[in-house]
Amino acid sequence: MTRPREQPGSGSAAQRLTAAPKGAPASIPAGRVGRAHGLDGSFYVTGARARLLTIGTLVSVAGRTLAIVRRAGTEQRPIVRLEGIEGRSAVEPLRGSELTVPARAAPSLGEGEWWAHELEGCEVLDGGQLIGTVNRLIELPSCEALEVTPAQGGEPLLVPMVKDAIRSVEPAERRIEVNLDFIGPS
Repeated sequence: MTRPREQPGSGSAAQRLTAAPKGAPASIPAGRVGRAHGLDGSFYVTGARARLLTIGTLVSVAGRTLAIVRRAGTEQRPIVRLEGIEGRSAVEPLRGSELTVPARAAPSLGEGEWWAHELEGCEVLDGGQLIGTVNRLIELPSCEALEVTPAQGGEPLLVPMVKDAIRSVEPAERRIEVNLDFIGPS
């Protein structure tokens, strides 16, 4: 989840779900099944997008769609239990499996916020100059950054999602305007 920040390290990151851009996925990754927690079938979620993991949300895992019936833990280390998953032994075969939620069920987010999948594949430009294409969003200690595959080849470029680096984000047009002067030489 991301939005340009005023300064690196300030505020929390979030994402916005707008009209789905062309090629947008039908589902959004919410994390992966981690180790079991307790005896009732609860488990830790690794790589969690905690905002997607609320009681009652339908998640898909290993070809099944199940409701979240328990949510505990922290935002960084959520613990969930899914309907129909009873006991530690039922969690083990799922360990490492991806949890996804339907994109249409994702919570609405604030103005100027985007889901990572909305930014992936967008062209990155500085004025009229094509810099490259967004490969993925990376969480860094101080902020999130766009990993950009350069149009001319070479090593990926990291563009911090901070206000000084990002001029505009237009996911519907599949373009992001950046300030290369702020980013510096690659």
